[in-house]
Amino acid sequence: MQEFPRLFTQDQANELLVTLRPLVDKLIETRDQIVAIRPDLESGVQKALGNGGSRATGKLLRLFRRVDRLINEVHSHGVLVKDLDQGLLDFPAEYEGRVVLLCWKHGEPSVSHWHDMDAGFAGRRPL
Repeated sequence: MQEFPRLFTQDQANELLVTLRPLVDKLIETRDQIVAIRPDLESGVQKALGNGGSRATGKLLRLFRRVDRLINEVHSHGVLVKDLDQGLLDFPAEYEGRVVLLCWKHGEPSVSHWHDMDAGFAGRRPL
């Protein structure tokens, strides 16, 4: 069984959303910028391997570093980033006597769902 640095109550997870929402907003914004540049990725990487690279490659590298930094910041709170496309976060918690994941999706007003460790988003249920 996976061990977590902390387990959250629903109230604690919702309180932490005040801090995490802006980070997830930035993650999604950065992901969108990467997707917009992606057509240039292949040729940019080829140029970088050759003799210098392109502006698109440099920007992509900065964007990927930003994504990494933002994910690490979310993780530093003991929360898992599960999906950048949907903005999914999982908060380890104890529920009905076992460790589960409280689940929040970008745009939802609060943490109000949970799922078993192996169920994922498709298996989430209301608290």
